Amino acid sequence: MSRRSRQILLTLAWHALRGLVHFSASRRRAAFAREMRLALQVLGPAFVKLGQVVSVRPDVFGPELVFEFEKLQDQVASLPASEIRSVIEAEFGMAPEVLFASFEDTPLASASIAQVHRATLARSYRPVVGAVLPAGTNLAVKVVRPGGEEAILADIATARPIAARLARIKRFARYNLEGLLDEFASTLCSECDLRREARVADRFAFDFRDDALMVVPRVVWPCTSRRVLTTEFVEGWRLSELGEPLARGIDARRLAEHGAQVFLRQVLEIGRFHADLHPANIFVTPEGRICYLDFGITGTTSPSQRIAIAQVLAATVYGDADRALRYSAELGLVVPAAREAVVRMKVGALMAQTLATAPRDIRGFAVGFLRVLDDERVEVPVGYGLLVKALVTVEGVARALYPEIDITEVAGPYATRMVAQWTFQPAVIAKRLPQAFSAALRELAG
Repeated sequence: MSRRSRQILLTLAWHALRGLVHFSASRRRAAFAREMRLALQVLGPAFVKLGQVVSVRPDVFGPELVFEFEKLQDQVASLPASEIRSVIEAEFGMAPEVLFASFEDTPLASASIAQVHRATLARSYRPVVGAVLPAGTNLAVKVVRPGGEEAILADIATARPIAARLARIKRFARYNLEGLLDEFASTLCSECDLRREARVADRFAFDFRDDALMVVPRVVWPCTSRRVLTTEFVEGWRLSELGEPLARGIDARRLAEHGAQVFLRQVLEIGRFHADLHPANIFVTPEGRICYLDFGITGTTSPSQRIAIAQVLAATVYGDADRALRYSAELGLVVPAAREAVVRMKVGALMAQTLATAPRDIRGFAVGFLRVLDDERVEVPVGYGLLVKALVTVEGVARALYPEIDITEVAGPYATRMVAQWTFQPAVIAKRLPQAFSAALRELAG
């Protein structure tokens, strides 16, 4: 066994033991998740990225791990500017000073995959969406770190024998750790091709082109390649830095409510949603607009799924466990008949505990709901779990803007309106009228 393999095993074992000393099951799960997050941070960038993959897989991992791993920050020491410059020259055949009007060597941010630098646009450019960007426009240039992908793949290769050993232990077998590493490697290769992120950003910019409170940085395609992504630079504050904008009089409640509406529109109308909306991926601009960043993880919904999601949201908001589970089945969440009564009872009790009084606790409900499904061994579809987690994240973002917000006050009417519009479509009425007529006759006949 290599020295690195021993380090990985010892670090994971030490933190696992620290997390399992609590007597209460709920405290033990929370402590174990926290210790695993700390272990991944100690083990370095590859394991931080792996934890971030886990954080968007509530269909596989327990809610404690999913939401704890969301806190993982991918920050590493910056590379010398000369190495970043060499990547740009290799991609475009020219020095950064030729490609751009100016290029700053000091990075704005540095992560395991890419490093971001500020630059200015050399020539005016008409983006795919929006007005012309004039020469001199401030830019954010994201550059894939040379050797970063290879270093992470090397750690993945080291972790594979460990995953194979853990798979023999009953507690870990259900997680398919080797499959997770395969998924991670595939995700990493996709993330290192920045053209994909650029295309998704353009789609979101088009979707919200008429939204006065929403902004997506526009892509500068002549300065974008597989290893370089160039967008306009958007000034703003992260959600952890809102003291100044609030002091300037930005309407935080309006932004919080609008942010929730933006997400609901993505899921219920557009059919494509940003699935990684943690606070680092959202800015508030000086003009009081919401800015989306980093489009590496997205989800999609089909027309039939959108109606089912609206039904589930409405049922959840109004505390109807039976209806929520019935329409969840249309989204692939199938509860075995032998467990159906228990699951319905537990979900109903959870709704009464977390959603009966304002402000409703969507996060508490979602964590509890996923815990019920995990305890009862109900398989969670990939898209369903991602959607549940995204809704919780949106609530967290909204509360970062305005702590007193009750997101159900936005989601309930929005989902109810969607259900009503669908219900009164002629085709739906024609399909359901015979059933309604038969039910009425049975009722009249006693």
